[in-house]
Amino acid sequence: MMEINVKSFEALTKLELYHILRLRSEVFVVEQDCVYQDIDDKDQKALHVLATKNNEIVAYTRIFKPGDYFDEASIGRVVVKYSERKYGYGKDIMKASIAAVEEHFNTPVMKVSAQLYLERFYHTLGFDQVGDGYLEDGIPHIGMVRK
Repeated sequence: MMEINVKSFEALTKLELYHILRLRSEVFVVEQDCVYQDIDDKDQKALHVLATKNNEIVAYTRIFKPGDYFDEASIGRVVVKYSERKYGYGKDIMKASIAAVEEHFNTPVMKVSAQLYLERFYHTLGFDQVGDGYLEDGIPHIGMVRK
């Protein structure tokens, strides 16, 4: 059974932070073969949504209040461990993140910078494309907003 918690940067243990950064690196740098600066000095402002199973972080996002990343509240660094994707944890972590944005930031409006191939996934969660596509770290992305 997966357990989801929302924590400030200060509330993360050193081990949790290490596992978050390792998971983000495994997926965004190694699996997607993308050299980019993941550690961006924004983690300190974010709330961190961690999904754990058997004491291992299997899915993660970070959320921002309006104005900290985009004008809208936002969800980013959406990641699910490769071996755990078959269980629908992507949808679970996003639903928990949407609820956390609404609860902690008191707004139903939020934005994601979505990898283009995930457009349908985010659309099923109520997000619609805004603006044109763009390249971010060499990967096609689109802005998507949920109202």
